This record gives sequence, C-alpha cells and structure tokens, in this order.
Amino acid sequence: MARMTTSLDDRLDFVARLARRAGELAHGGFGTAASSLKGRHDVLTEMDPKVERLIRAAIAQAYPGDAFLGEEEGVSGGSLAGAGRVWVVDPIDGTANYARGIDRYCVSIACVEDGRPCLGVIHDPCHDRLYAARAGGGAWLGAQRLAVSPVDRMDAAAIECGWSTRRPARDWLAMVTRVMDAGAQVRRSGSGALGLVDVAAGRLEGYAELHINSWDCAAGLLLVREAGGRTNDFFAGDGLAAGNPLLAGNAALYDELAALTRLG
Repeated sequence: MARMTTSLDDRLDFVARLARRAGELAHGGFGTAASSLKGRHDVLTEMDPKVERLIRAAIAQAYPGDAFLGEEEGVSGGSLAGAGRVWVVDPIDGTANYARGIDRYCVSIACVEDGRPCLGVIHDPCHDRLYAARAGGGAWLGAQRLAVSPVDRMDAAAIECGWSTRRPARDWLAMVTRVMDAGAQVRRSGSGALGLVDVAAGRLEGYAELHINSWDCAAGLLLVREAGGRTNDFFAGDGLAAGNPLLAGNAALYDELAALTRLG
C-alpha cells in the first residue's frame, strides 16, 4: 500500500533508509562497474541508472503524487513547473572517482518543497557515513550534530573550488587564483555533494563552483544551512532544472569568499 504521510520526520526516516539501500547497491560496483563518457569528463557507469531506478521506484511507491528529478533519467511524476514537492537525486555523485576506485563518492537525495530543500540525505558508502538534515532540525552525522567551522581568517581557511566543463577553464583558474592570493588553501576532490558535507561538518570553510546542477547540491545546501553556514540563492531563476553558480561557507568568511569568487 502506498505510503501517504507528509510528516517531515517520517519522510526523513524513509529517505535515510533508502539512501543506505542505494549506497549498498552502488558500492557493489565500486571501482569495477563498466563505464562510458556522456560528455567531456562526464562519466557514466552501468550502476548510475540502476541506483537511480531503485530510488525512483521507492519514492514513486511511497509518495506517488510527487515529482522526481534524477541526473540520469530526468523528470517523472509530472512537470517541475508548479510542482509542490520534487525529489532531487544524484544516484552516484563523484562518478569519475567511483569508476576509478577512489573512495570519494556518495548518494545524494533531497526533497524540495516550494522551491527550497526541506530534506537532505547524503550517504558515503566507502566510509559508511549517513548525513541528514531537515529544515529547522539541524544537520547530523548519525547522532552527531554538525556545525560549520569557526575559522575567521582566509589565510587559515580551506576552500573547495569545484570545476565544471560548462564554464571556461580560464574563469575557474581566475577564481582559484583570487582565492589563493587571499591566503586560502584550495582543494578539488570531484564530488560537489561531499564538498558541501565537508563545509557542514567544519572540515572546510567554503565551497564554490561556477556552475553545478541541482542534483549535485540540493541535499548539501540544506546540510550547510542547518549546520549554521550560509549559501547563495542557488534555486533562483531556473536553478532547479538548469543549475546555477554555487557558493557555500561558514558564517565568518562567507562575505569575503563571496567577494573573492564573485558568486555571492
């Protein structure tokens, strides 16, 4: 029988269990799944659609009136335009890492209501870490409440600068140069979702990317905000369907990072 509850807590419990199931399925092909290229440095493995279909089917059964936006197979359950609730899913974020056997990938599931994430769950199968947040309920790693870093000096900060083929390399290099010239350490690890998790957990002071898709960041954005951080208005305009620039950071350095990256 279809599950019809609309309680945020019930939905969070449901999606946390689903993310673990999806992570277990994905991890069965870690470093071994056959892969191909969808585009320049855009890797697809045989597991990506399998994991997405598992998530899509479970959500369709539990919440049949909701829309679904997945990286691999797009929209189902109706149009995004005017949809009250949309599940936004990246079945394997960090696919290039996953395909190469690098332990930096995750499953990301968010629930967006009226244009804003209300639930976000990210499962890191390699380290068996489940990150979860709901609007107004904080951000958590298991029973541990997450909080952003208190670091307030850019010359003591670590910033992840995600790279996108949808923007010229020179623009990314210019952004990285400005951030490094301000004294920050710059990183790039190949998973936007886990980069945002690291901001929420206080391991990084910020994350910036010139363009990212909503399935890569919807869950992570909520985790950062619920951990006390700040983000730009990613869902402005057509951000849900077409993506946008992304900036997230701790409260102490957000304004300075916004000026350096020109993304605030």
